[in-house]
Amino acid sequence: MTRFPQSIVEKGSQKWTQKLVNEVPNLLDAQIRKKLKLSEEEDIQWLSPLKDDYYAEYRDQDFIDLLGAKLNKICLEDFWPRGGPQWDALGKSASGKLFLVEAKSHISELISSIGAKDENSVRRIRRSLEETKDFLNSNAKVDWSRGFYQYANRLAHLYLLRQNDLPAYLVFVYFLNDSEMAGPATIDQWKGAIELLHTYLGIKRHKLQKYTADVFIDVTQL
Repeated sequence: MTRFPQSIVEKGSQKWTQKLVNEVPNLLDAQIRKKLKLSEEEDIQWLSPLKDDYYAEYRDQDFIDLLGAKLNKICLEDFWPRGGPQWDALGKSASGKLFLVEAKSHISELISSIGAKDENSVRRIRRSLEETKDFLNSNAKVDWSRGFYQYANRLAHLYLLRQNDLPAYLVFVYFLNDSEMAGPATIDQWKGAIELLHTYLGIKRHKLQKYTADVFIDVTQL
């Protein structure tokens, strides 16, 4: 089972994502359209995490199915083992564009390393990360499975969907003024951390850049 019902969360990025998607989705939609230069007519239907679906989050084949997508060139099973990214939010526009969302409310959330233990799974993950890294022309002499692994594996899944000719977009939502988590109060604070991350991964400019967006949401608006 790769659908994960959630309780109402009391703090952190998960709390704010639940509120954003269910209470003020227009705030998110407007920023996405602006950052990705989409038409004002591009309405987005959010598919998770929905209150009526127990705020469920999705991963593996269930996230593909929820989006109504088909991987006809590179299948998910060949690209990534079970236990892949669990998406903070998933959406689909009226014209069929697919939106994958990763949300953060404090800078230390950016730091992560691979958690898989099975040797075959680790090998498959590292192979796909290297494939993505090569596609993006990253010259960083670092292991993408360490340091900023979560960011890297989200990019890898965007690469997978795009290699399957799907109109997918990856949206990073960065919350401001989450005082409970001692999160950044300004966009510049987030941008400094993001620039460091991009430099480490060697992706200041890359082929998938026009399909990604950094969105900044002030929690005082939620």
